[in-house]
Amino acid sequence: MTNLPDAKLILLTTTHRVAPGLLSWPAWEALRSAGRVLTGDAGNPQVAAVRQAGVEVEVVEPGSVPALARLLTGQPAAAGPTVWLGGPDGDPGLTDALARLAVERAGEVPEIEVLPGSYDLPGARLLDLVSVMDRLRSPGGCPWDAEQTHASLVKYLVEEAFELVEAIEEGDRATIREELGDVLLQVFFHSRIAEEHPTDAFSVDDVAGDLVDKLMYRHPHVFGDTEATGAAEVEANWETLKAAEKSDRESVLDGVPAGLPSLAYAAKLVSRVRRGGVAGVPDAPYELPAELTAESAGSLLLAVAQRAHDGGVDVDAALRAAARGYRDAVRAAEGLGPGRPE
Repeated sequence: MTNLPDAKLILLTTTHRVAPGLLSWPAWEALRSAGRVLTGDAGNPQVAAVRQAGVEVEVVEPGSVPALARLLTGQPAAAGPTVWLGGPDGDPGLTDALARLAVERAGEVPEIEVLPGSYDLPGARLLDLVSVMDRLRSPGGCPWDAEQTHASLVKYLVEEAFELVEAIEEGDRATIREELGDVLLQVFFHSRIAEEHPTDAFSVDDVAGDLVDKLMYRHPHVFGDTEATGAAEVEANWETLKAAEKSDRESVLDGVPAGLPSLAYAAKLVSRVRRGGVAGVPDAPYELPAELTAESAGSLLLAVAQRAHDGGVDVDAALRAAARGYRDAVRAAEGLGPGRPE
């Protein structure tokens, strides 16, 4: 084919994470001015929307990527550009095949333009995660995933949370990224299970919506007209609003999860007591007896948690840091290098 000076091929790309038909203005201009609009899949979600707008779409079946490239670059001259309505998968390999043809047949292929018709917004890949979880949980998906319940997943949720904590404390950014994904999976997994409840179903959208409402309510200095001059004032406002939400609680300790690891549980109780200003609660004795019993050891650990809180020390993190140092010392004694053990 001898190319006309104004012959043009437009590769119109779209994202499946945006509703069909929600295209950019340049995309609609290209479609309406096209000589021909082609697609390789009659089930392309954009086809119905484009046809509904009065633009004819032709379905072609070239059979292979190289054949498609030859078909697109061999279109006869028309009154406007040829527009290729790309598939949801992005037509892998097509741009490379077109680039090879442009080199091999210089001067005989039309001008090629890639035109993004719609874009992913931040967080768009979360929609993919929703789809993947639905596929895994639905009939024909994964038998193991389909059998899980909220209760059966608890141990994995706890494990993943602690693995993330370890990665953060180790400063391992690659592992932090991976473990954040594993924690996120637990949120989506539990939310997908919740959708199946016969009387009290909710979805990940409900979970996210509740969280958005909570964050906006507890940040009136950002989303409202409350003034806050520093982090301390922000925290005070947060606690006041939280207390108003939980006004039905009888004790300052209500809501502290008993399932926390013992030292973290003790530290949380101390924090609540200190912050709530509860009078008449004696501190545990901070003395090391000659012989430890279960009672005296527990009292001593509680005293450490109290002193740590008063000194602004995260006692749980401090103990983990000391344990890592002990681990490294043991490995050194064994002739091994420091770091995370296998």
